[in-house]
Amino acid sequence: MFNRAMMFAKQHSPDSVRVFGRRAQLEAHNTRLRLTVPVTDRCEFVNIYHCAVRKTASQWVKSVLSDPIVYRHSGLVTYDPRYYGWKDPRVVPAHRIGLSLYFPYKRFAKMPKPDAHRAFFIYRDPRDLVVSSYFSTRDSHTPMGDVLEVRAILRDRSKKEGMLYLIDHLAKKGMFNAVRSWVTAPPSENVRLIRYEDLTGENQLDEMDALMRHCGITIPRDELTTLLEKYSFSRMNDRKKAGGISHYRKGQSGDWRNHFDDELTEAFARATGNLMDRLGYDDTITRTPAA
Repeated sequence: MFNRAMMFAKQHSPDSVRVFGRRAQLEAHNTRLRLTVPVTDRCEFVNIYHCAVRKTASQWVKSVLSDPIVYRHSGLVTYDPRYYGWKDPRVVPAHRIGLSLYFPYKRFAKMPKPDAHRAFFIYRDPRDLVVSSYFSTRDSHTPMGDVLEVRAILRDRSKKEGMLYLIDHLAKKGMFNAVRSWVTAPPSENVRLIRYEDLTGENQLDEMDALMRHCGITIPRDELTTLLEKYSFSRMNDRKKAGGISHYRKGQSGDWRNHFDDELTEAFARATGNLMDRLGYDDTITRTPAA
């Protein structure tokens, strides 16, 4: 009952109220960590930046990076600049993990950063991005930005017509170009590109271990296993379903095959150009991004 009430409030509260509530929640969480969790290992980097486009498990990443286990082995708390009106001149204050930076690479490159930093960018098969965005926008996403306007359009059309509209809409908003900007950027030891499919796949433990080590965070294998089990998609889905709406839906790689037909495939190709080749995806397998 409480979860349903929270979901209703989330869906019907003004943006300013939701932002204030989330900021207060984040501050309270970070205060509890600082007061109750002893730090055993300090991260060598001043900042870590979680970069992505939407629908790449950002809420899951946020949950994992905000966990006491990560704080214990890094001494870094999380920070979402959206909750602070983007007021910090550095975007993310020192000694924080910056969450959900939905930036194209050029904007990230211009952002003030300490020399001692690490960043990672999570990308996903863009066809699955379309499908995930469609269901999220139509059914469950918190009203913000143009969500309500687009939701009305999607609910007034068939699924296929809605997806055709959304492909064009996402292209105009720059989502596909943002992904392209990261995978074609000059290689840097500070930046790690990560496929959603790898981070959530059968080798998740090894992928997360490699990501944490890139960020200067070493978590013992048994604790990392506990962390990933705690935030498994099935468990997070169960929690969300208690509120009536699952924000995570499937999280399944290749779900686009259940929805795309020739017309959608052609519209997608027109909107994205050679992006799929650059990312290394095709109809049956995934590959390493092209140089």
